[in-house]
Amino acid sequence: MDIISPQRPRILLHDPTLRDGNHAVAHQLDADQLRAYATAANAAGVPVVEVGHGNGLGASSLQIGRAKLPDALMLTTVREALTDSKMGVFMAPGWGTSNDLATAVQRGADVIRIAAHCTEADVTERHLGVARDLGVEAQAVLLMSHMASPARLAEQCALLETLGAQSVGIMDSAGHYLPADVRDRIRAIAEAVSVPVIFRGHNNLGLAVANSLAAVDAGASVIDATARGFGAGASNTQLEVLVAVLDRYGFDTGIGLRQILAAADIAQDRLMKAPPHIDSISLVSGLAGVFSGFKKPVLEAALRQGVDPVELFLALGERQVVAGQEDLIGDVARSLKAAVR
Repeated sequence: MDIISPQRPRILLHDPTLRDGNHAVAHQLDADQLRAYATAANAAGVPVVEVGHGNGLGASSLQIGRAKLPDALMLTTVREALTDSKMGVFMAPGWGTSNDLATAVQRGADVIRIAAHCTEADVTERHLGVARDLGVEAQAVLLMSHMASPARLAEQCALLETLGAQSVGIMDSAGHYLPADVRDRIRAIAEAVSVPVIFRGHNNLGLAVANSLAAVDAGASVIDATARGFGAGASNTQLEVLVAVLDRYGFDTGIGLRQILAAADIAQDRLMKAPPHIDSISLVSGLAGVFSGFKKPVLEAALRQGVDPVELFLALGERQVVAGQEDLIGDVARSLKAAVR
């Protein structure tokens, strides 16, 4: 990998610790926890701190989990702590609405990121338009991107740009990629668009940092990462590690290493019961290509039905389930149980 540059180009790190990390604690982060980490991330110079329910604006529900705090209170709390960093929010059409976006901007959001399944970029049109009309930065990302080819992802990202996205990219929602997979996809996207390219890795196969470097090598300039990797499943790319590694490669993130180490310590002490790690189930989730956030409901369904959670994850992977299809977990578990009778 030849990504060393004497000019120290800038890589923008986007930090969803206070949004994706909510997955790891059943969306139960409280105001004091939000404030403590946001204050530390701001002091470290993190460019964008994203906050909200794990599934984004408007997602708090019985189906996927009620958040401890309403969106508006989460946003207000974090906004007050961010004197320099921008505040970001995430929304998937179907969970959030245009009203949610307007409320987020009223509460101080600077960056709105609209998400869609990797082959459904067209569903973002309305909300990207709303974001632009609200006068904030509009980004768009494709979820479960391992389910589409590099050419299809490039086509979809080009469409996102025409719909008004000012940055576009992909998420490895299942932690399924190898570095070569990332490089091929990011390179195709970078050649197809004229806006910054985003990449988010998950660590199910232990490759999140390597995959993020592959993305940078291929042309991505916006990389997602969280403190201690705090997030769904086996964790995200670990922010403080990525800051250090990018510095060694000659890139400028604008983030102070000592300060981000302190922020990561606060995240570990205040936000999580234990740092995320790769266990057997998380590994199988990555291999099967299943959304990392399904780990807890899969384990619960497997226990209720008396089936092997590994087999359940593999079966869900065969059916190519995606976030929002949590109801299928129980159906598939019951099918597995019936098959062994």
